[in-house]
Amino acid sequence: MSDQQTFLRDAMRRLNLTRDHFSDRIGVRKRALDTWLLPETSSEFRVMPDIVSKFVGEILEGELLLPASTQSVYQNKIGAPLREQIAYNGRPQLLSVDQFSRDSLEQLFRITDIMQPIARRQKVTRILEGAVLANLFFEASTRTRISFGAAFCRLGGSVCDTTGFTFSSMTKGESIYDTSRVISGYADVLVVRHPEQGAVDEFARATNIPVINGGDGPGEHPSQAILDLYTIQREFSRLGKLVDGAHIVMVGDLKYGRTVHSLIKLLALYRGLRFTLVAPATLEMPAHILERIARGGHVVEQSTSLAQGLKGADVVYATRIQKERFADEAIEGYTPDFQINQALIDSACSADTIVMHPLPRDGRPGANDLSTDLNHDPRLAIFRQTDNGIPVRMAIFATLLGVENQVQHSMRDASWRSPHHVGPDDAAFDGVA
Repeated sequence: MSDQQTFLRDAMRRLNLTRDHFSDRIGVRKRALDTWLLPETSSEFRVMPDIVSKFVGEILEGELLLPASTQSVYQNKIGAPLREQIAYNGRPQLLSVDQFSRDSLEQLFRITDIMQPIARRQKVTRILEGAVLANLFFEASTRTRISFGAAFCRLGGSVCDTTGFTFSSMTKGESIYDTSRVISGYADVLVVRHPEQGAVDEFARATNIPVINGGDGPGEHPSQAILDLYTIQREFSRLGKLVDGAHIVMVGDLKYGRTVHSLIKLLALYRGLRFTLVAPATLEMPAHILERIARGGHVVEQSTSLAQGLKGADVVYATRIQKERFADEAIEGYTPDFQINQALIDSACSADTIVMHPLPRDGRPGANDLSTDLNHDPRLAIFRQTDNGIPVRMAIFATLLGVENQVQHSMRDASWRSPHHVGPDDAAFDGVA
């Protein structure tokens, strides 16, 4: 993403304006604004006039939304760096989305925007050269583990991976505290996934280096929720929508799905949302989360009917059933009627509904998950969603290690060529701001 795109997207987000309203606010035609927001590689890209850039900056300064110095762009009004604002027990660690306010979340998104050209393989940086990430995954994972590793490598760092308990010293009786302290002597950052809720907190208590929760049982998955919300914002920016006032439909296993637990908490930082939660009675969202969302003044509806629940949705967020979280419980009421497919989306949703899923999905015929027959539908955002995981996790690493202000100056052009679209089913607008 160019500096121009980053500046304009940041301004719209800070002013909480759609493209239409933003163009009116700065007195330009929407068509002109659209050309300024295109990638520099587009034949229709245009450079924004200096006078417009100056005017936008004056608007932001007038609303006390733009820091006086570009060097402090990631600091709040009292000057605290973002890593201090979101600190966990005074340490630069990310264990829960509860560490974020709406303002600190928007700050992280601005850093994420700066990471986009690196994530999209247009630029490279060595800002974390010499740093080592330890990926400690005590539960099976492919996507999340590789995503964290790739994000760290794209910042110039190195990665050490471990998965499963089979050969772990923890199976020999070593405590989580000892394991965390030992590995902290080898690495500069820990990403931990564990099947037990609360276990990542134990890892964090034993060390002063950054620890990131990569998923703790049915608890939380903060980085997934952050990339999900970042994706929603990018999709809404393209469609001329705001997160405030949106209708969000969450479908599937809402009891054990840690991704929806974290995402709904982040969404609750916005205003006037309507949530429709579609799940069998045995897999409903936990009561303590519902109470928290309701206290924020949002509308919460629960349903067991997928066709009814999808009506009027701005975002459909589907989740798979978390079979690994079940003990002796029966899975009742979760039938193939819960499959989200092309026919259902066409009949119940609008042309600008966004369909999301944290993956993996069960793509087998008749599965009660997100159908593969939506793969050619531009409303399906799952691959744009996973792509966004790289710049989001890069932003998290850079923030926790305190180098976010140095990234922009460290970039240089990539020496290799990559395809404009990674996948053959990518939408025509993929990659456009």
